[in-house]
Amino acid sequence: MNFPSSNHFELFGLPASFDIDAEALDRAYRALQAEVHPDRHASGSDSDRRLAMQTSTQVNTAYQALKDPIERARHLLELRGIDAFDETDTKLSLEFLEQQLTRRERAAAAADTENIAALDEILAEIRGEIRTRQARLGELLADAAAERARAAVRELRFLGKVAADVDSMLAALD
Repeated sequence: MNFPSSNHFELFGLPASFDIDAEALDRAYRALQAEVHPDRHASGSDSDRRLAMQTSTQVNTAYQALKDPIERARHLLELRGIDAFDETDTKLSLEFLEQQLTRRERAAAAADTENIAALDEILAEIRGEIRTRQARLGELLADAAAERARAAVRELRFLGKVAADVDSMLAALD
């Protein structure tokens, strides 16, 4: 049991690509977990149990990262030496931020009037944009357009937060 790797794709034996085979990822995850799960090493030494716990945690973390498109893109950029979410660089394009502010204002107005249909429409609009941007992100990563991919990852994460806020508004009205 000597699996630890900082490359999540290598850990699961997958090519480092934004577009992944979800079924292959699931199969590799189950196979690794069957081998490293702490329950399999319960009768081992303290060192073996600790290693099993650490390895199992790493496998879980890597699996969750590769399942999530934003985290998968972030990891691909990290493999290229780029920190997509560098806390010292918080800038996003003014046009993008204005568009999200307008969406949030529309959502707040719809929530204030309990207009569920309008909130559903805004959420569908955001999710559609997320799908479109994820497809473009895959192209940017494949073309090695790292800085543009970095900006796209940051915008996608922001859009995800806007979608979660609108979803919360909907839940509060239900």
